[in-house]
Amino acid sequence: MNKKRYRNSLYEPREISDLRELINSSADLFGNKPAFLVKDVHGEPFRPITFSQLRMDINALGTKFVGMGLKDKKIAVIGENSYEWVVTYFATVNGTGVIVPIDRELPPKEVANLLDRSGVSAIIHSAKLKNKVDESLQLCESEIPYLIDMEQEESTDDRLSFYEMIKEGKQALMSGDTSFLDAEIDRKGLCSLLFTSGTTGMAKGVMLSHENLTANVYNMSKYVNVAGGTGLSVLPMHHSYEMTCHILTGLYQGIAIAICEGLRYIQSNMAEVNASVLLGVPLIFENMHKRLMRQAKSQGKLEKLEKGIETSKRFRLYNRPGICKRMFADIHKALGGNITHLIAGGAAINPKVIEDFQAMGFPMFQGYGMTENSPILAVNRDRCSKPDSAGTPMPGTEIIISEPDASGMGEVLAKGPSVMLGYYDNPEATEETIVDGWLHTGDYGYFDDDGYLYITGRKKSVIVTKNGKNVFPEELEFYLTESDYIEEALVHEEESRAGEDTVIKAVIFPNYDRINTELEREADDDEVKEFISGIIDELNDEMPPYKRIKRYGIRKSEFIKTTTRKIKRFIPENLECE
Repeated sequence: MNKKRYRNSLYEPREISDLRELINSSADLFGNKPAFLVKDVHGEPFRPITFSQLRMDINALGTKFVGMGLKDKKIAVIGENSYEWVVTYFATVNGTGVIVPIDRELPPKEVANLLDRSGVSAIIHSAKLKNKVDESLQLCESEIPYLIDMEQEESTDDRLSFYEMIKEGKQALMSGDTSFLDAEIDRKGLCSLLFTSGTTGMAKGVMLSHENLTANVYNMSKYVNVAGGTGLSVLPMHHSYEMTCHILTGLYQGIAIAICEGLRYIQSNMAEVNASVLLGVPLIFENMHKRLMRQAKSQGKLEKLEKGIETSKRFRLYNRPGICKRMFADIHKALGGNITHLIAGGAAINPKVIEDFQAMGFPMFQGYGMTENSPILAVNRDRCSKPDSAGTPMPGTEIIISEPDASGMGEVLAKGPSVMLGYYDNPEATEETIVDGWLHTGDYGYFDDDGYLYITGRKKSVIVTKNGKNVFPEELEFYLTESDYIEEALVHEEESRAGEDTVIKAVIFPNYDRINTELEREADDDEVKEFISGIIDELNDEMPPYKRIKRYGIRKSEFIKTTTRKIKRFIPENLECE
């Protein structure tokens, strides 16, 4: 559904003051309904864990934490998405101390650096990460008293068992220990320390409070209602987008959250759990879109599918879901047949992907945020959206455009209850980012006449030509990757020779499979260059002179990315051509 009459409508969620109240109120409301769906072994069916069981496990582990002397301490969690990861998170923040989520894909040296910088007193890790944790500890300057394995059956001299700790915590609760349950929650104090993407030397520790997080959940729920459905958790939980927008908001609204078995199983898991909600980064949805188109082509149905999409757009059939489900029945069946929300975030997405999914009867929209705002600043309403927009500012969040140019574009600044407390142990960076209460996002953007926000690019990546023109690399990358023959692209400024105008260079990772299919054989390097050169020439013909790409290079391998699949712009390896 995407109707203008809902442009100013809001849902009316319940108020919550902190994350403990979020869990307790949801357990009271949803009790024996499944909060999580998990798989113990691949190939077996998903197993439900109720809201009541979740609350009991959180309270038991939290009680054990406090009994171990971890009150007001920092606890690190590192591992794959899991029920145990979530229990650790809440058992820490809801009465023990401060949670420090660590990206499981970081190398041991960087993990060690973050452990030292944050000063954690315990690490809870998955079994798969045991060796990495051990290697990281060898590099740590400080000693960490407690190591806890999520899957180890029994405690040993060097490792505690997660489930033995829960068992002991339950016994303490039954004996009358209320130290965790009665612990005072400082809703304005630090409860979550999140390190931003990047190399360790650049990573900043974002400090978030209960107030920051619950305000984001509460206000986002005025725009988006997923209650009663089932979500598939795909993105890493250490990232604020997945944790706040899916886990916290999903539990708050009472959905069941299925833990995806991995990226390769997204489509099959969606069908298994009859998923209604999927949050993802653009790459996930763009790949899903490409896969659907390839399947239609292989079955000789591409022309029919494309005509159906255009018909749906022309007659706005996305507001008549019954018709769309019949028109695109095979695709709905492949994705589980129950999708009510496809939500894109983490980076800009090709609006055509949103338009096509909507036309096929899959409600889809995007939002905009950053970890420093817990993370959402703006989002489209689920009943009224614009495919190419980040949406409107969330209730309670004020957004202004700083020093706009003649077109209304400038840096996006935000103020509201979800703005972080600051950067951990880095007052200088905090003062640069939060000025007079305004969060300086570092993103350029503008508002349209309806109050919808559009993000045009990052301030630190913008290329300023010698004539004072602004060129946003993200725009050129978007147009380049619209080609079927380009998989990924990174645009940057290259040093120019004396007297030469600004040089814009594109580093390209071609879609070698598509090029080989087109030639019906494996392309050599010169043929690949010919394909790419032609695409760049066509793009340049559509661009004003100051935006034209003057040089390009070709990579044989994909770019190095963050765990949320965003290309790391500012590392030398990604600027190299092969």
